[in-house]
Amino acid sequence: MAAESITYSPPLPPSIEPRSGFSNLTRTFHSLRPAIPLPPLSEPLSYVDYAFSLLHSPLLPSNPALVDATTGLSLSYPDFVSRVRSLILRLQAQFQLSKGDVAFVLSPSNVNVPILYFALLALGAVVSPGNPISTPSEIARQFKLVSPKIAFTTSATASKIPKDFNGTNAVVILDDGTFDVGTVHTSSTEEEGGGLGRVEIMQTDPAAIMFSSGTTGRVKAAAAPHRSFIAMTAGFYSMRCKEKPERMLLVAPMFHSLGFYFILRGLAMGETTVVMSKVGFSEILDAAARYRVTMMTASPPVVVGMGRAKEVDKYDLRALERVLSGGAPLSEDAAERFTRRFPHVELRQGYGSTEAGGISRMINREECKKVRSAGRLTEHVEAKVVDIVTGTALSVGQEGELWIRGPALMIGYVGDEEANACAFDSEGWLKTGDLCYFDNDGFLHVVDRLKELIKYKAYQVPPAELEHLLHSLADVVEAAVIPFPQEEVGEIPMAFVVRQPGSTLNEHQVMDYVAAQVAPYKKIRKVVFVSSIPKSAAGKILRRELAAQALCNSSPMSRL
Repeated sequence: MAAESITYSPPLPPSIEPRSGFSNLTRTFHSLRPAIPLPPLSEPLSYVDYAFSLLHSPLLPSNPALVDATTGLSLSYPDFVSRVRSLILRLQAQFQLSKGDVAFVLSPSNVNVPILYFALLALGAVVSPGNPISTPSEIARQFKLVSPKIAFTTSATASKIPKDFNGTNAVVILDDGTFDVGTVHTSSTEEEGGGLGRVEIMQTDPAAIMFSSGTTGRVKAAAAPHRSFIAMTAGFYSMRCKEKPERMLLVAPMFHSLGFYFILRGLAMGETTVVMSKVGFSEILDAAARYRVTMMTASPPVVVGMGRAKEVDKYDLRALERVLSGGAPLSEDAAERFTRRFPHVELRQGYGSTEAGGISRMINREECKKVRSAGRLTEHVEAKVVDIVTGTALSVGQEGELWIRGPALMIGYVGDEEANACAFDSEGWLKTGDLCYFDNDGFLHVVDRLKELIKYKAYQVPPAELEHLLHSLADVVEAAVIPFPQEEVGEIPMAFVVRQPGSTLNEHQVMDYVAAQVAPYKKIRKVVFVSSIPKSAAGKILRRELAAQALCNSSPMSRL
């Protein structure tokens, strides 16, 4: 029997209610998963060393490590490990990369990106992946935050690297033939054991800096330690299917926190990971069928399409056993429609964040029946539900802000002590900014986002950033941006605009103006002109009132 099909009933202290995981004594919720042993925190250990220790248990897997769905290129585990080790030496020798140096990676997903990630992490360098479709100004802000020593990019995105990034800094073009990540080269000196020195990395050292947007609209850089990825992988590894290796289709892009983690996880687990550089709906279905994947990550729009689109019937998806959905809300109707169409597939919903890692997930068919929930707390995670007015810790069934504590939390936001002070309390609890509650069976339900971020597909769109752009339009007096529900994508940015008297500014002009200055996923897709924006006495925009008004007076969608 696969370990994933087991329902766990770990022994809990008497103060913890065994059904919900709630402790009346501490007013906290505890994971109902079994405790998974983690390496002692004082032990020097990088994520790469941890992953390789799992892979060599006892031998490297015989199945492919990576497959590129676009080119068909397949890479074995021995080749993957050899290329990583060779690249480590090249990066040390050619660029003198050392522990703590930040490496910015701006590249679409392909089989070379995980080789680069592993080599950098093994050196103790901090990987900071960027979105290739970001604008030059957005990338410039990210560079200012993380101060990279080196940037890895492609010929298609090289022009987006800030022009003043030069001098001691290096820009490496990955696809122009001058720096081949996949090359395996060992000099005679290295063969004799005279290679460059091994780096001692502590689990608390930063491994990655991922970008996240807050309610202020400014980009924040969340630093995650090696311990975060070790702890999350340990939980998955303990419940792996030992009879056969998974074939996973990684739909999430590798620069996204979900895709970044799942490529690290898949390689540590000895799975075959099918990567995609082009993720259109038909390409996803074709890759899933062609490589007979058993598991795939999927954003809610993909889940919606799989449950609804007629073209799905053209593809043989009988090998598919699990779909992992996350990154944005999935409606109950969409989940049930998917399950009716694919009764043999477990639709496993989960919840996490760039700052907290994996918070909750589903692990078996029984848990997948709770389609309104985001699963149960993952291993090692503690949670509080806190009243947003009084700060009181709440109990089962009561809604409040979710606070999290555990080994997967970020170290903090780089260079932003103000944001860190707001994010953490004095006891190390991370405030998620999400309105949640736990039911009697310990399932987490995410009700709303207090942070006011708009979730378009799996992307976060900060309303304040778009409002700032709207206010720069001469004909705009006031503006507010809110999320408007749209099943295929989750939410779209919708703008309420107060025009100058006599202005002829129209909806298309507003949308085009914003679209020219932001990444495609941030575009405003619906505009309503109003006489005023509702605000509180303190001048804060009353977004809930606008959301209610939008739902009551909704009209056909504009340019989705």
